[in-house]
Amino acid sequence: MRFEPGTPVRCVGTKWRDRPHWEFDATYLGADDHGDWIGCRPGTRFARPGADFVAPYAQVTLVPAEDLAERGWLATFHAPDGQVRTYVDITSPPRWRFTTLQYVDLDLDVVQGLTGRVWVDDEDEFAEHREQWSYPEIVTVSAVGSCEAVERAVRRGEAPFDGETHLPWLTRLTAD
Repeated sequence: MRFEPGTPVRCVGTKWRDRPHWEFDATYLGADDHGDWIGCRPGTRFARPGADFVAPYAQVTLVPAEDLAERGWLATFHAPDGQVRTYVDITSPPRWRFTTLQYVDLDLDVVQGLTGRVWVDDEDEFAEHREQWSYPEIVTVSAVGSCEAVERAVRRGEAPFDGETHLPWLTRLTAD
């Protein structure tokens, strides 16, 4: 779904079986071949049950294009003063419902730190929740496949994980 740049959007993540997770407001920035780009300015409030924080720096998130074979992720690229370069949540394929982005966070994360080191985070949480919440096999296979594909792309520096593709979107967000 395409919106006018500047359109306010709401992001609503859940955990498996509709358990509440992170929610926040963002701004639609535009789209390219990789998908839709949304941004959060410094001061954006992120909230979930038991946690709440205000982002101290700008970040842009890529919602993968619907025609991509592998879309079970949301990639967030942080401003240079951020705590990491790239943080990719492994999710159900994200879906737009009007101006609300909805997705199920499936625990696994691919992270690229400020030094360039890449790692997969929360594998223990994934294993625990997979059993506790009875993830169907198709969900498990999809999450692991998405995680492996994203990790390879980040390690290789393939677009959009090349350290450059997100920069015009970050500039657009911070220029206003």
